[in-house]
Amino acid sequence: MTNPQKAAAQDQELVSLFEGLDTAGVSDAMDKLGLHGQAQGIMPLANYTRPVIGPAYTVRYVPATVPAGTVGDFIDDVAEGDVVVIDNDGRTDCTVWGDIMTQYAGLRGIAGTVIDGVCRDVSKALGDNYPMFTAGRFMRTGKDRVQVESVNTTVAVGAVRVAPRDIVVADANGVVVVPRERAREVADTARRIETVEAAIRERISPGATIREARAALGYHMLQRKAG
Repeated sequence: MTNPQKAAAQDQELVSLFEGLDTAGVSDAMDKLGLHGQAQGIMPLANYTRPVIGPAYTVRYVPATVPAGTVGDFIDDVAEGDVVVIDNDGRTDCTVWGDIMTQYAGLRGIAGTVIDGVCRDVSKALGDNYPMFTAGRFMRTGKDRVQVESVNTTVAVGAVRVAPRDIVVADANGVVVVPRERAREVADTARRIETVEAAIRERISPGATIREARAALGYHMLQRKAG
């Protein structure tokens, strides 16, 4: 299946800035810059070996009206390479993502899904190796319990503000959301930190102590806020 919604050139450029980085390095860079983006309590379904990086397509769910509104139709508008970021207000009593959504997202080249809430049909996501990051799992449907309130508006996930097209970096450690307007700065800072850490690893491999290597390369200043 071909996704008619293609990634914008600027999105592709910003995503490429984070290639080769992981959430730990990006998190350290965010700390250095005084930014809050680590989504607490949002965890991967599996120990993914490669980071998921993409612009956020945001979705906000609210309690359903009578009759209930739609739940998953928004996915037709999600571009290839996007990360679906769903704010379900941390609800754990009903799901907003299941096997049909997983299959469809995979077919359309969507990069992954982050949910402040729960998912179900976990075996499908694991079997398809579709990246999912959630607050948990539960089998009860969200139909007639929740509905989509808005898409591409600012949402909250794991106590982190997520604006449309912010850059999401997610891996086996969890999820970090980088404000789009600070993406270049965060990526550059993360690479500088990684360069120092790589040099430390090189020094300890032949026998230097951790103390010596860290002191020589200024390790303890790496994540400290400037000023």
